[in-house]
Amino acid sequence: MGSVTALRSLDLFVVLSLLSPSINANRMIADTPDLQKSPSTTGLGVKEHSQIVAQHNRLRSRVKPMAANMQKMEWDEKLALLAKERAESCHTDPSPQHSSTSSHIGWNTHLSVHGVASFSDIIDSWFEEGKDFLYLSGQCRENASCQHYTQLVWATSSHVGCASQLCLREGDLREIFVCAYYPGGNWEVNGRLVIPYKSGLCCSLCTSSMSGCFRLWDHVGGLCEIPRNPCRMSCGQHGRLNISSCKCMCDAGFTGRFCQVRCSVQCVHGRFKEEECSCLCDVGYGGAECAEKVPFPFHSCDVMIDGDCFMVSSEADTYYGAKSHCQERGGILVQIHNQKVQDILAFYLGQLETSNEVTSIDFETRNFWIGLTYKPLKDSFRWDTGEIPTFSSFAFGQPDNQGFGNCVELQASSAFNWNDQRCKTRNRYVCQHAAEHIARW
Repeated sequence: MGSVTALRSLDLFVVLSLLSPSINANRMIADTPDLQKSPSTTGLGVKEHSQIVAQHNRLRSRVKPMAANMQKMEWDEKLALLAKERAESCHTDPSPQHSSTSSHIGWNTHLSVHGVASFSDIIDSWFEEGKDFLYLSGQCRENASCQHYTQLVWATSSHVGCASQLCLREGDLREIFVCAYYPGGNWEVNGRLVIPYKSGLCCSLCTSSMSGCFRLWDHVGGLCEIPRNPCRMSCGQHGRLNISSCKCMCDAGFTGRFCQVRCSVQCVHGRFKEEECSCLCDVGYGGAECAEKVPFPFHSCDVMIDGDCFMVSSEADTYYGAKSHCQERGGILVQIHNQKVQDILAFYLGQLETSNEVTSIDFETRNFWIGLTYKPLKDSFRWDTGEIPTFSSFAFGQPDNQGFGNCVELQASSAFNWNDQRCKTRNRYVCQHAAEHIARW
């Protein structure tokens, strides 16, 4: 680094607002008659691009104090073309152009004797200026330059493109190094430089759109980046992740939240429920594939409401066990669509607490399952038929366990209003047989 600073060189920093896509190289050369473009150009390849970006990110991760909002930098070919145009002009005099307030490019430029320094050396020299930058005051030490450093570590500058060019100056062969940054930095407010980054724990002040934290083995802190998988989930080998909705689109024959369940159920007389890999049988049919015809149990109706038959179980089971039992009997777990049905069932179940004979005591509560569950993928409660409820009777403060208590019960302690509960809980349940099925029998 000492050999670089000892050379005769000219450092330049310019923050430039651009309207036009390019710089008039011929005019710039005319403005600087002592500089002429050499016919030999130092080009940068893909390897050099990667090295420049990696070096920027490594240095940006090492600022002191640590940066909380430092963004990861990426190579930008359009910026590289702008840097190439500026380098080819061999232009070194400051000439900021303020022609636009919406598109801003930042520049770091260095001119040195040819063959003495590499791009890596120059970038390191820019970062070395940070030793003279006083973060708390946002100022550079007296008689020192820090503008290359502050642009290099400007937190919101996320794209860079660089180029170099051989130039003749008064008969000597020089090399100019140029990097263009977007968005640019080094803005001032009332004559005072805006602090280039916010200090704090790395990645603690990333924006919502850059919620990822990029950190390599040679980094000291992390850099904010757009996460490649913002959903932070995988659909495995049998599904594709929809990043916009954070839902898995499963291949044929697979289901489940992560497409982890192989599913080959055929519903003979019913509708296939993909998310549960099960059949919702038509009224009058039961069994795993809805292939068994089930006679209507007239003698078992505990309550008749508007022609529908409601049967209260004497045994207890988990939610899905209860659902299966109702289906085997040609019905469904009860669906409550209005206040009338809610009031009648609540009254009837309240009477059962003292008068009903229970054949099984294998239950954990005095509550009863109904056919309503919370679907995390759809972010709503749904009846087992897939319908969104138009009526609800949740108890005060409920539901309070979406995502954990996904199944709904009639809660005895709350006058049989609804409560969301863990589906593995063993409750009694209410089966329903529809009026249209009764008519057919």
